[in-house]
Amino acid sequence: MQSLTLRPGTPGDIGACASICHAAFATIAGRHAFPPDFESPEPAEQLMAFLLSRPDIYSVVAEADGRVVGSNFLWETAPIVGVGPITVDPAVQNRAVGRRLMENVLERARSRGFAGVRLLQAGYHTRSLSLYAKLGFDVREPLATLQGPAVGRTVPGHAVRLATEGDVAACNALHLRLHGYERERDLLDAIGQGTATVVEHGGRLTGYATTIGFFGHAVGEGNEDLKALIGAAPAFPGPGFHLPTRNGELFRWCLANGLRVVQPMTLMSLGLYNEPAGAFLPSILY
Repeated sequence: MQSLTLRPGTPGDIGACASICHAAFATIAGRHAFPPDFESPEPAEQLMAFLLSRPDIYSVVAEADGRVVGSNFLWETAPIVGVGPITVDPAVQNRAVGRRLMENVLERARSRGFAGVRLLQAGYHTRSLSLYAKLGFDVREPLATLQGPAVGRTVPGHAVRLATEGDVAACNALHLRLHGYERERDLLDAIGQGTATVVEHGGRLTGYATTIGFFGHAVGEGNEDLKALIGAAPAFPGPGFHLPTRNGELFRWCLANGLRVVQPMTLMSLGLYNEPAGAFLPSILY
């Protein structure tokens, strides 16, 4: 596509980017007989409105012959940055638009000196897996997106409550100990939205979740902490939450409590990566 140009995204791109986002995910999911990440255009439009209004989220839009044909985003809210969603108009896929959009955000990450870049990749989408590997990403975790009715279970000795700003220091210290960096901005956003929860055990904060859902992440010293957080969640927003399937104990517990696998996912990283020192659930970013 010799006429392809890239430029920063603006609020005026919300409609076009949302339409492409919905169509792209629906097309690839339907091709592999999986449910789409966005059941209707409205959630995609809400997401694009959010992404294109945040100064800490870098956006790039691809145009061909004056028409928007794709977009990509880099979430610059932590020392480790997350990519996505990257979407390309189905009418122009397989013409290197996705590669150009990925190269653009990776150059942005390099120029800003971020320690690492991560993303979650739909496990059934073999082309994107190949593209990201060619661009230098390594596979780190096989994941399953889980969904179902609220579990409604408590774990003895593990009390769950809403998080407050007074918990931020302890949550940061926990995430730093488990992953090697903090995610304070994401946590503060979730506290402001009233979705963040913490779990306490033995008089200490031993885990937290921004939300148990598609855009939320959670960490715990052990599986009992995550069981408590999942068991207390009233619902699992979006397509579901992401669980590392190497954690067989927690995976089996979720299945035994009525949750089902919606789709396979893959956590990939470029740059700094520390093997997690505890139990965790990544967001759709990482």
